[in-house]
Amino acid sequence: MRKYLVISGFAAAILAAGLVARAGTEGTSASASTAGVRRFTLDQAIITALQRNPTLLIAEQEIKRTKGVIIEIRAQALPRVDASGSFEWIDPNLSGTRAFQQNLPSGTGTTTGPTTTGGAESFVDSPLSQVRDARPLAAPSPTPVTFIEQSDISYNISVLGRQLVFNGTTWPSIRGTFFQRDGAYFSFRAILDQLISTVKTQFYQVVVNRELIKVQEQSVHLLESQLKDQQNRFEAGTVPRFNVLQAEVALYNQIPLLITAQNNYRIAQLQLAKTIGLDFNPLRGENPPLEVVGEMPYIQRHIVLVDAIELGKQRRPFLKQARANVLNQLEQVRATAGQLLPSINTTGGYEWDSSPINSSWHDISQGWVAAVTGSMPIWDSGLIYGQVKQQRALLSEAKITYDDDVRQVELEVQTAYSNLQQNRELITSQEKNVEQAEEALRLAKARLDAGAGVQLDVLNAQVQLLTAQSTRLQALFGYNSSLAEFDRATGAQSTYSESFANLAPRATKTKTYYTGSGVDAEGKPKHGDDSPPRIPAKRSRTSYSK
Repeated sequence: MRKYLVISGFAAAILAAGLVARAGTEGTSASASTAGVRRFTLDQAIITALQRNPTLLIAEQEIKRTKGVIIEIRAQALPRVDASGSFEWIDPNLSGTRAFQQNLPSGTGTTTGPTTTGGAESFVDSPLSQVRDARPLAAPSPTPVTFIEQSDISYNISVLGRQLVFNGTTWPSIRGTFFQRDGAYFSFRAILDQLISTVKTQFYQVVVNRELIKVQEQSVHLLESQLKDQQNRFEAGTVPRFNVLQAEVALYNQIPLLITAQNNYRIAQLQLAKTIGLDFNPLRGENPPLEVVGEMPYIQRHIVLVDAIELGKQRRPFLKQARANVLNQLEQVRATAGQLLPSINTTGGYEWDSSPINSSWHDISQGWVAAVTGSMPIWDSGLIYGQVKQQRALLSEAKITYDDDVRQVELEVQTAYSNLQQNRELITSQEKNVEQAEEALRLAKARLDAGAGVQLDVLNAQVQLLTAQSTRLQALFGYNSSLAEFDRATGAQSTYSESFANLAPRATKTKTYYTGSGVDAEGKPKHGDDSPPRIPAKRSRTSYSK
């Protein structure tokens, strides 16, 4: 991955191959470069795909997105400082009624005798004094009414800081985002393994289609020479016209097979170009988008099925991603149940308020403000309980999915192992069969030349040889593609030294994501006599298996 993915292993050879693939046409022939056709070895094709494949690039961006989610959720638990302000101006022409009346507490009217008139309240007459005669109270003087004109400008500025003290949802949510990031990282690794397997399979498909073209061309050339020989014999009067017609029919039946093989070869090249991320180059015209350099290898590998299954459980990022989903869902249950706990927040800061009677910047009110707020649900008619019940059901679903994923890994490893056995046996049988078919064709031609055989024997022998050669090539392709799938299913397609700059989370290096036998969906040890032994995986630094 450009500046993130550091591929170890294969030393300078692989790195040099990456430079060739990145540069484009370096290392190509003059004719291929002129036609805009790029040549790739298997290593170059894989490295180019790691750099340019859009699915892998999208997976990398998903890791960055989950890191942004972590920052977002974590910010809820960290201090926050906000500055706010308001400013208001009202035209003085609209301030005719913008006066307020400053009243004294006794009222705004005048009072006479024991009863206040013009005020908002009246007093109840009190009984006469029994000590002396009652004297009328002096009438209070009317309270003056003061009208103060408001300022036409008002403003407010505040700088407030907020800090979460405690709640039951934020911390589990933060831990859940960590597992989301880990899941995105393991998804990236799973896509990378699948990409390497796909490039290998498509590369070998191009190679086998190219070899099939050669087989078909050899068959066509042989039938052409056979037709020419029969025509010469017919002109010499040694064979009937029927032999010439037989040879012509056999030749024209073989030509469509050659055309189909050529078309399959072109389609395979286009598919490989799409996978490794090559854009259409108008300079190449109708030429193929790329050319592959290499042959179909046959490297036997000794495999123990039990060890392969255990290795697949321990190394497959597919299972580690499922483990991250289980752990994330567990935190979601805790976060939902945390709503039952109290929530406490603090707020503090400084404020500046304008004077209500003038617009002077020096006549302002200012000071500190502080507040502590808390809340706790008392009765919600089962709202939180229902949410917790949903999250627990989702947690159970994630655990069930994990257990099924373990069985899926076992199935994939056993299927790939069975396909390897089949193709290995086919290769062994067809190697001997090709030799026998070649010998049978040679004898049939010798008998025909000697006049002891018939042309039909030669044609049948040619068909048998073509079938044997095609079957052997398909078996070689099946073996290599099955081997690539086996490496992917066992997690041996690529290994990691965790040298992903700012990409691999630290938790991926711990035992949190050990997914071998003997642990459940949460990574806890299984209890029971039927739990298989825990076999540690061997560490390797090879970038990918060829």
